[in-house]
Amino acid sequence: MTTISTKVSAAIVSLGVSMLAAIAPVSAQGTLANKSFVENFDSFDRSFWYVADGWNNGAHQNCTWSKSQINAANGTLTLNLTEGQSKDRKYLCGEVQTKARYGYGTYEVRMKSATGSGLNSAFFSYIGPSDKQPWDEIDFEVLGKNTNQVQTNQYINGKGGNEALVPVKGGADQGFNDYAFVWEKDRLRYFVNGKMVHEVTDPSKIPTHDQKIFLSLWGTDTLTSWMGPFTYKGQASMVIDRVSFTAPGDKCQFPGSVACNLD
Repeated sequence: MTTISTKVSAAIVSLGVSMLAAIAPVSAQGTLANKSFVENFDSFDRSFWYVADGWNNGAHQNCTWSKSQINAANGTLTLNLTEGQSKDRKYLCGEVQTKARYGYGTYEVRMKSATGSGLNSAFFSYIGPSDKQPWDEIDFEVLGKNTNQVQTNQYINGKGGNEALVPVKGGADQGFNDYAFVWEKDRLRYFVNGKMVHEVTDPSKIPTHDQKIFLSLWGTDTLTSWMGPFTYKGQASMVIDRVSFTAPGDKCQFPGSVACNLD
């Protein structure tokens, strides 16, 4: 694990993920659920998931969110980035978020990231101005320029700068890997493939507001110092096998869940 909080540019450009919800349509706003769930994508429940469509996060994002780039089949959810003109963007990309918000607990995803410089495959929780709340966020981001690692980060009332880079053995794009964070009032722990890789115990660096769960794949032409130069080599895909949330005190939701062995 390599801490990169001294790289101010990384803290700033992480807005690429976070701004997505800051400008989300009113229809994406959610209420608190905090009920444990496991989503295996045997089907796609639009009453549970909100699909981003017809907008983007700002000038730094080179694609427009499109429902056409979301595909749930055979027990997986695939988010794509592909060529396709929409308004002033030359590419289309996919993003989903829960309609409900969740608080302290264990958040987990099993996913295979996209390959390619200038791409960001993200699993994160977020709340902010679109829900009339302070900006809090907890991130896992695989940057396609180097899929041998994943970046963790968290924002508290809009303040980030808590990045850490964690190795992903074998490559995040070469197969499915498990990413999890356990969010508690006085501790935040990050896990990769069941192993704790980063721990935060400073209360000033732990979010406190309930958040929605996001999955997204997007690209950039401008944030090259962080995500690398964008070079389109054909459709890129991020594949999600499972997403889950386990509320404190509930039984673990599936064998191998981080929540099964928490202290």
